[in-house]
Amino acid sequence: MDTTTRIPVGISACLLGLEVRHDKAHKHSRFCTQTLARYFEFRSLCPEMGSGLGVPRKSMHLRDVQGDGQVRLVTTDGQRDYTDLMNDFIERTLPMLAGLRGFILMAKSPSCGMERIRVYRKPGEVLHREASGLFAQALMARYPLMPVEEEGRLNDDRLRENFVERVFLYDDWCQMRERGLTPQALIDFHSRHKFQLLAHCQKTYRQLGPLLSDLKSRPLDEIADEYIQALMPAMAKRVTPGAHVNTLQHLAGFLRGDLDPADRQLIQEQIEAYQRGEVPLIVPMTLLRGGLRKVDQPYLQRQRYLSPYPDDLGLRNRV
Repeated sequence: MDTTTRIPVGISACLLGLEVRHDKAHKHSRFCTQTLARYFEFRSLCPEMGSGLGVPRKSMHLRDVQGDGQVRLVTTDGQRDYTDLMNDFIERTLPMLAGLRGFILMAKSPSCGMERIRVYRKPGEVLHREASGLFAQALMARYPLMPVEEEGRLNDDRLRENFVERVFLYDDWCQMRERGLTPQALIDFHSRHKFQLLAHCQKTYRQLGPLLSDLKSRPLDEIADEYIQALMPAMAKRVTPGAHVNTLQHLAGFLRGDLDPADRQLIQEQIEAYQRGEVPLIVPMTLLRGGLRKVDQPYLQRQRYLSPYPDDLGLRNRV
């Protein structure tokens, strides 16, 4: 894995410590600026500032003004409607985000919130809590394959690990497509990510192998599009400890004929300890990687499941 070049990832500007919120405050995320920034090249934006609104400004929320299901971005006092300005910003900005490999959004924002945003019928009266911010909704509709997450949800260890894993995988996909799609490139991509997919979703794992079994049956671009449109939603599913154990056992099976009994027993003991919740995932994973150094298994050595992102991010120390 090439980690010398940082991966382009979008981010709400307030998370970088920029004072762009309506009250001239920020929501600085040290995890983003001190940890992820070592590998992510953050490209920030604030949809509200980009729409021409100043700082400070009146607070806003989403409202179904006419009661017709058409959500508008209005000030909480109901005096100003900024929907058209926001939509103009979105239309101008979205085409420029095609090169991003992920996006981290500010939660609870009427522009950037990814989910559970309140929509009001009138001031103080909540109609429902099932909306996305206007920019976030448009971003996810325009780039449905791009990993998107809210900063607040990144406090969940498993969601954090899942998001970073998806960003690195999506970056690998984009680089492969930029180099030029070939049958061998597509097969190689699937081969190095197949155990990640097995851990996330066995159903999709079983579907995508046959999809790639005859690459001459249809145009290659068509097959590749169908492949990635199935892969990315599958990768967004949380991996249960049981699924990790199943995947670890698969990998360990490749080594049984080459490792000495003591090494095999130690790996098995730590897989079982992980299953009982006594050690984090990094422990059996490290032992498997150590075992690989003792044997000649090129197929396993290129599996991204064993190293989906740089170790110093420490994400598997907590899952």
